[in-house]
Order: sequence, then structure tokens, then C-alpha cells
Amino acid sequence: MTSIVGPASFKFFGIFPSMIFSFIIPVIGVGLFAYIMARRLAPLLRANPDNRFDHIGQRVKNLIIVWLGQIRHPRYMLAGVLHICIFFGFLVLSIRSTSLVIVGFSDGFVLPGFGGSLGSIYNFFKDYAATVVLVACIIAAVRRGILKPERYAVPEKYGHDHTAEAVFVLGIISVLMISESLFEASQVVSESRFTDHAHFLAPLSLVWIFRAILTSASQNVLQGLHIFAYFVHDITFFFFLCFLPLGKHFHVITSIFNVFFMRVKKGNIKPVMHGVTDEQLDDLESFGVKKLEDFTWKHMLDFYSCADCGRCSDHCPADAVGRPLSPRFITIKARDLMFKNYPLTGEIYKSNLLVEDIYTEDEIWSCTTCGACEQECPLGIEYIDKMVDLRRGMVDEGMVPQSLQKPLKALEKRGNPYGKMEKKRADWANDKEFKENHKIKDLSDKKSKADTLFFVDSITSYDDNIQDIARRTSIILEKAGVDFGILGKKEKDSGNEVIRFGEEMLYQELKEQNSEAILDTGVTQIVTADPHAYNALKNDYGNLPPVKHISQVVAQKIAKGELDLKPCLDPDKVYVYHDPCYLGRHNDIYEDPREALDAIDGLTRVELEKSRDRSFCCGGGGLMLFYEPEEETRMGVLRVNMAAEIGATVIVTACPFCLVNIQDAIKVAGKEGEIEALDFTELIEQHLL
Repeated sequence: MTSIVGPASFKFFGIFPSMIFSFIIPVIGVGLFAYIMARRLAPLLRANPDNRFDHIGQRVKNLIIVWLGQIRHPRYMLAGVLHICIFFGFLVLSIRSTSLVIVGFSDGFVLPGFGGSLGSIYNFFKDYAATVVLVACIIAAVRRGILKPERYAVPEKYGHDHTAEAVFVLGIISVLMISESLFEASQVVSESRFTDHAHFLAPLSLVWIFRAILTSASQNVLQGLHIFAYFVHDITFFFFLCFLPLGKHFHVITSIFNVFFMRVKKGNIKPVMHGVTDEQLDDLESFGVKKLEDFTWKHMLDFYSCADCGRCSDHCPADAVGRPLSPRFITIKARDLMFKNYPLTGEIYKSNLLVEDIYTEDEIWSCTTCGACEQECPLGIEYIDKMVDLRRGMVDEGMVPQSLQKPLKALEKRGNPYGKMEKKRADWANDKEFKENHKIKDLSDKKSKADTLFFVDSITSYDDNIQDIARRTSIILEKAGVDFGILGKKEKDSGNEVIRFGEEMLYQELKEQNSEAILDTGVTQIVTADPHAYNALKNDYGNLPPVKHISQVVAQKIAKGELDLKPCLDPDKVYVYHDPCYLGRHNDIYEDPREALDAIDGLTRVELEKSRDRSFCCGGGGLMLFYEPEEETRMGVLRVNMAAEIGATVIVTACPFCLVNIQDAIKVAGKEGEIEALDFTELIEQHLL
């Protein structure tokens, strides 16, 4: 008797070389995979351009942290840990899978450098990796197929869920782990009978268990298992490779590219067309996304990369309140359309208007551009730019909701959504009691000069209930020793909502007028109490002096000892800080407001479960203060209830949009007298020494 032979030397029925199969399988597998990928690349080649080859250093960093480091996965702990186990197991086993393909041509082949002690170390970890992956697959299959977490559910209007596909893929991965371990175990048992060499196997690993089971097996059984396991692994490996681009598991291939090309700057909106300057916009025949091919190639790559994990929709406030929007299905419906319009065989189908084909108008208008979906996605999929591009296309086609037509016309005519006269923009500063004690410089007067511009923006300038924010901000700046002024009638709406609504040319006009007015003042910095204005001036405009939110100014002045605060006036109250989307998620300002609040001695502050980068939107972004969506409840009501559940009696926010929505929500929720809403500036101004 002799030791078993490998697949390169084995002959079926003693005459037919198995090496032929070892050659045919990868040739067919690679050829078919190349064909499928060529068809899948077709829509990307027809898509609009996208500038994703900038900031290479940051992109490499994202690749290391987000893709390789899997940093976002543990935000859902069990699912995240399971994915990390399978992901890293795959990375470790990729070396083994590569060498196994070549083993079919050369028995005992090992990749260069893996034949000595390094190979022994690798085999040790490889065996445990295969075991961990198998266990993770079993747990994941039970979780997905039996326990079925709610976020994986698919409403009937969106078709069927992908549970069967997910479990099937977990089965394929398990077959790979079992066949590889069985292939090695049968060889180890056979060789141990003919040599004195004792193979050390990782204790309790899958291959270790198989060796124990096969110890008494005959040589014929070992030989059969060895060849059977090899070809099962080989066929399964190439089948899996070709199966990946056919469904949601395409992300196994595309994720590395999608993360590398993911957004590197937050808060801004993509240009109408990459490579087209603002001055050239008038030359464009069409604006925004209307047909599938109007998306950029990166956004199409997003569609391919979606893992259908449901994290985006699980944190989408629009989805939570029953609006007709689920970010997950924005992507899945587009991917299904790509598969339909660009089939693996036959001609390419003509694309129709997306809003009539796969999306609805209400679905696109329901987005508040809060960014929760993008923050949660572990694969760097973007949504805000897609929604804005779709809105640009709808505006270009005249598909504008009735409730938004009036504020848009007012913005075009008066530079604010309320339609009030430009000369009344600074009326808040003329309040009799305020004017007696505080004089505000009007920098629209060439004779007035200041180091800092206080950019007020429309809601704070014109909303009677919000004007106090402007007055209190002014008092805080005075107390902090800041030399500041305002633009007065020369200030226009910042346009943060306008560009996100999709009215590009109106936004360009507002930006041009504001930029010119700001630069004419000669100020060295800009301060605002409105996160929406802060975001637009900082991220969308460009070429302006540095921009700060009032919470940053307060925190910095307190830290330097240039601003002192009294002990808490209401120590019995429980305060909670609500992170505005455009201050937090879009601009990473989380600690400054909290540090300022914590500087008030005796103030009791608690944290919401959904806070910082998981904050829950109030519902005010993207002109939503003027929109009338269909929804089961208000976002603000859900937010108020969250605060009430943790025992908070005061909700502090640092955004006029949030203040309006939360104050209204307190009334709707029937919690007047139980809980109140304060703006950050009101709380700080109350405690100024």
C-alpha cells in the first residue's frame, strides 16, 4: 500500500487524469466570471463622470479603517462580529484557496515562502480561521433564516426578501470550509501511516476534528475523500465567484472599490456635473438625474455594493415615521433596474424616467438629508447626493410639490422663504429693549468694520419666535469680547436647503450674492447660530473666511477663561442635548456644545440613546419646514418621547430648525408642562456673568 495521491496525479478508473478537470474548472470559471463582470461594467461605462481620484491618502486611510478594519460593523454587535469573523477568515483562507487551484496541476504545491516555518504558522491560523468561519456561518444562518431580525424584512410593495439567497451563500461558504479541511485531514491521516512525521494540527479546529474521525478509515476511503473534497472545493470556489455578481453578494467583490472611492468630505453636495463649472451650468441641456445613466459611475457602484443589511433604513427618520422612503430600497430598486436593463445576454434596454419607473415623487421629497443612512453604511454607500440629483431632475421637469412652490418663489424674489422684504432682515436688532442696551454693526454700511461676521440666515431673521436666537447670540458675542457685525439687508438665505431641494440655479444666485457681500466686508471669520447656514458657508460655498458655530465660540472662550458662567439657575431640571444633523453628523461638532453645558456648575445632563452620530433628525432639513409629507407621526414627536423616556425635562438644541420642530412636537405629544425645549444660546445667555 502507498500513501494517497493528489489531484494532479490521480486518475479516474486508472486511465482518466483528474488534471484535465483541474484545468477545465478554472478555465470555465474564470472565463465566465470575466464575461459576467464585463456585462456588469457596462452601465458604469455609460454613467456620468465622478471625480474620485483625489485625496488619495484619505482614501487609503478609509480603505484601512472602514474596509479592512471593519470599524462600522460592530455598531450592530452580533451581526458585526459574525461579519468580521467571516471577513477575516476569508482573507486568511484566500491564500489557501489560491494554492489549491494550482495543486490540481502540481501535487503538494505551496506558494513561495509558505513551505517552511511561515507555512506552519499560516496553517495553524488557517485551520482556526476555517473553523471560526464555519461556526459564524451556522450562527448567521440561524439568525437570518429562523430568528429573522426585523430590519431584513421586505414590505410587499418592494418584492421578496433575500433570506433564501443569504442562507444559500452561507451554505456555499460552509461547503468551502468543510471541503478544504476534509482535503487536508485525509492527507494528514494517510501520510502519518507511512512516515514518522507527526503533523501538528490546531487543537479543536475543523481539520483536527476530521483527522480524529478518519483515523481508522481505509486508504481507499481516504483517497476517495481526498479527491472528492478537492473537486467539491474547486467547483464551489468558482461557482461562488461567478454567483457573486448576480445578487446582493456582489459587495464581496465591489466593497473594496466602493470604500476606496467613498465620500472623503462631509456636508457638501456634488456639483451638477463633474467637470462643469458653475459658470457653464447655463450650457447644460438637462439638470440632475432623470434616467439610470444620469447617475455617476460611483453611484452605480453603490447600487452594486449594497449588502441589503437594512442598517440605513433602520436609522432613517423618514422610514421610522412611515414616510414613503426607505434608503435601502432606493438602492435595491436601482440595482434591480441595472440588472434588468443590462442583462447578462441580449440587448440593453432603454431607460425610462426613474421617478415614473421605479421611484415616486413623495419618496424622493421625503428625505430630510440628515445623513443617518450614510453614517451607518459599512460600505460607504452615499444617498444624499443621489436624492439631490433626483430632485434636480424633478425640478428640471417641473415636478415640484405644491407646498414648496410658494417658499421657492419667495426665495427667488426676496432671498428668503417667507417672502418678507429684504430691509426687514435686521429688524430683530431693532427690538426696543434690546436696542437700548446693544448696538449691532451693519457691515452693509461701508463705514462699519468688524473682525467677525454674524451670519443670521432666514429663519432666525424672520421667524418671530426664533429671532431671540439672533439677539442672544449677539449678547454672547459681546460678552465674549468678539468684534462683530451683520450684513443686514445684503444678507440672503444661505441656500443650504435650496441646493438640497434641487433648485441649483437659485442656489447659485444666493451663493454669489452672499459671497460677494461677505468678502466686501473684509471680515476674518464668520459666526452663525444656525447649523444649516454653518454647513452651507463652510462646505458648499468655498473661498470664504473660516466659519464657526456659536457653540464652538462659547466652548473656546470658556476654555481660555474669557467667558464665565453662573451656576445652574434650575438645578432640579434634567437637561439633554439634541445633536442637530447639520452640526453633528455633517460637521462632527459633538463635544463643543456639551462642554459648554457642562461648564454650568450644577447642571444635570443626561444622554439620549440616539445621540452624536446616531442622533435622530427633528425633521427640518431640506425645506422640510415647508413640506407636508404623508407620515404616521412627526419625527419631532419621536424625539420628544425619547427624551421623556430617559427622564429629561429640558431638551437643549443648537439649531433654530430643531427648536421649531421640537417645540411643536412637545405640544403634539401632549407633554407641555412636563418637558420644554431651549436653544443653546438661550441657556448660555441665561447663565452669563
